[in-house]
Amino acid sequence: MTNLLFTEFLKLKRAKMMIISILGAAVAPFIVVVATYVHMKTKQPTEVILFEELFYQTNLYTVLVIGVPLYGVVTAFLFNREYTEDTLKNLLTIPVPRISFIISKILLLFIWITMLTLVSWGLTLLLGTLGQFEGLSFSLIGESFKQFFTGGLLLFVLSMPIIFITLVMKNYVPTIIFTIVITLINIMTANSEHRDLFPWTAAGDIANNTLLSTYPPQYSYIAIIFTSIIGFIATILYFKKIDIH
Repeated sequence: MTNLLFTEFLKLKRAKMMIISILGAAVAPFIVVVATYVHMKTKQPTEVILFEELFYQTNLYTVLVIGVPLYGVVTAFLFNREYTEDTLKNLLTIPVPRISFIISKILLLFIWITMLTLVSWGLTLLLGTLGQFEGLSFSLIGESFKQFFTGGLLLFVLSMPIIFITLVMKNYVPTIIFTIVITLINIMTANSEHRDLFPWTAAGDIANNTLLSTYPPQYSYIAIIFTSIIGFIATILYFKKIDIH
């Protein structure tokens, strides 16, 4: 398992996707902080916008809008590259246990998503500090980090069905379409009182502590866990049985 994970890291050193994903993770903090700063200086020069609002808005856009397609592309890249580079059949003849191979990919995905989450959080903190926004404190730094990490963790958990789709279709396009549909649903249900029944929208509310009182919080957690478990089981069963040519 350790050797597989180390091998995956070595392959990433030659991949441009890492840089592209970092740029993608920088979109939300850059847009939120810069747009807020410009608005504050030109439209409402007397308005005070606190650091807490920057963290909230950035995490919201990251989890609901940018994170799903961005992490979806990362997932497709990790799990599809063995097919596109035609190296999977060689790996499995070493021999490498199929479950170990999948688990190593999932662990690498977790590390990658965590890294991108840290980029988003750190850039928000940096740009907000440069913009001299008020209200920054050690307690806010800790709480915001917890919220960002929770959002990233939940999106990782919800990546299991995306992994399954990638393995079945062996193509980037279905994965991208699937994540775009999820993002559209997130946007369309943003103001709905039933939004926390949809796993990806619920992830945003859980991360930002804004779960609605329409349904018990357990419903949202059950929706996320159920979606993740079904996706994980389907992935393992499919990959164990499929013939690699």
